[in-house]
Amino acid sequence: MPTDPLSIRDAWSKIPSPGSVETEFERFTGKRMERILATVVAIGSAILGAQALIAGITTMSWSDGARIAMLLVVFIPLVVMLIACVVGRGVRTASGAFAIIYTLALGAWPTFVDPVGKAADQPWIFFLVNVGVVAAMLAFPLWLQFAWAVGLPFVYGYVRLVEGEFSRDFWVTTAFDVSFTLILGIVIISLGWMFRSVAAGVDEARAHAVASYASAAAAAAAEEERATMSALMHDSVLAALIAAERAEGERAQDLAVGMAREALTRLANTEAAVAQEGSDEPVGAAQIVVELRRALSELGADAIVEERGGIGLIPGRAARALVLAARQALGNAVTHANGRGLHILAEGKGDEGISVTITDTGPGFDITAIGADRLGISASILARMAGVAGTAEIDSSEWGTTVTLGWEQP
Repeated sequence: MPTDPLSIRDAWSKIPSPGSVETEFERFTGKRMERILATVVAIGSAILGAQALIAGITTMSWSDGARIAMLLVVFIPLVVMLIACVVGRGVRTASGAFAIIYTLALGAWPTFVDPVGKAADQPWIFFLVNVGVVAAMLAFPLWLQFAWAVGLPFVYGYVRLVEGEFSRDFWVTTAFDVSFTLILGIVIISLGWMFRSVAAGVDEARAHAVASYASAAAAAAAEEERATMSALMHDSVLAALIAAERAEGERAQDLAVGMAREALTRLANTEAAVAQEGSDEPVGAAQIVVELRRALSELGADAIVEERGGIGLIPGRAARALVLAARQALGNAVTHANGRGLHILAEGKGDEGISVTITDTGPGFDITAIGADRLGISASILARMAGVAGTAEIDSSEWGTTVTLGWEQP
């Protein structure tokens, strides 16, 4: 059955890009915190809104068009905000709209509504002052949230005094209400800021952890690929050399030439990757000790790792070569000496350089008796350190083997 290209294109367009997925993941805790705040605000605002609605219905006359209009102007945005908070969509827009509309309605209250005339009786609109503050908390940036928390109580106080014609009874009760509302509003905004800051800190820590893990995974993958490629190059070049040495007839010579050509092609294709083995960005020498401990863990060996001297910074390329050469020496000690008496000494010289000494108490070996086709020591240790202007010395006897690797600032 043929596949519709349009359906494939449509399905492909719905797959999120890696960047968008990473952004959503990095703000996971922040989004959850916003959802929690919206839910809490919806519950508290619904309770205060029900209280204000009951007070408004029971104290007004249905023939008073101004009061009915004010009731609709305030409660329609409030209901929309509550629905948005429960659903979790359009919270910022709905909350911002209510905060602005409520503030305007509160300021216009004395103009459109007749004064009550009694200090003890508060109109229903005054019950929603803190609802306007929490709406600002959901919708506006921090500085505007605090401006709303400070300004809205004073708007309420001014309106209350205008309604009471600035009588002495209104001054006392209004001062108490304004101070209480002001403190409560600032506390609400501060709690929202604190919870959001904690969530942002968690998201940032998670992002750093994911980045570190990704970097470590990439480095491990690159190291594994490098080791695989090195083994492939080792086998192909060695096979070509052996074939060339043993080629006697014309057919055997042609085969050796073909093998050599294939090996040279592979070497040319991987030259760039090999040249980029590590960067020159400074690396803390202490990281070398960490890598050596990791190598011991991977090899399943038990050894003493001793640190001396001042640990400074060395170029990344030299550090990588030193670690790889040390890993080869550790592998040889585990393979040929069973890791007996394995001891590692990392001696730092500040920013001037570092030396790593790997010692074991195995049976040792004769360096001069190693065949030319064995590249473990000559290529992986001696040549690798020489490639970064470092030093490598191997001393082996029947009492054990000592490999000393060093690099100094030129």
